[in-house]
Amino acid sequence: MYVHKLHIGEFDEIDYQLIAIHSPLEDYRLAYYINQNLPINLKKSNCNIHISNKDGETQFTRFIFEDDKDIAWNLVQNQNDAILSSENNQGLFANSSNVFSPKIYLIPEFKKVDYFLKIENDEVAIDVSKIINNLKKIDRVSTVYAVEVEKIKSKNNLIF
Repeated sequence: MYVHKLHIGEFDEIDYQLIAIHSPLEDYRLAYYINQNLPINLKKSNCNIHISNKDGETQFTRFIFEDDKDIAWNLVQNQNDAILSSENNQGLFANSSNVFSPKIYLIPEFKKVDYFLKIENDEVAIDVSKIINNLKKIDRVSTVYAVEVEKIKSKNNLIF
């Protein structure tokens, strides 16, 4: 019988680029404009990203595209309103009609970022600065910049 050992360092390798996008556009409109400015064809995925924490739970929409060079492009929301369960509404204001839903963030370290463009690649070199320059051409996109993934504490939320 053979034993195959997996070392934790094998899963720690980062093989993707992350670009932060600040924009008030809706996710489907931003995906459309990205498709116009980059040679990709983002489509809405049926698999949303489910996150739950102490504030509640939510689902982040995701647009995906995989090109012929095996590069996977993912456009993901960074912030969404929490869906509160009825058991959280207890105490002094249990019968109150005011409903306040807190925001949940995919990457809490970047609360001001609206969307992330995650570019997964194994072997092909990607010119991130060229992609950023093309994304800056989109109207109603205020800021675009690359994020250093090594410095993110909650990078496990980017595994999808």
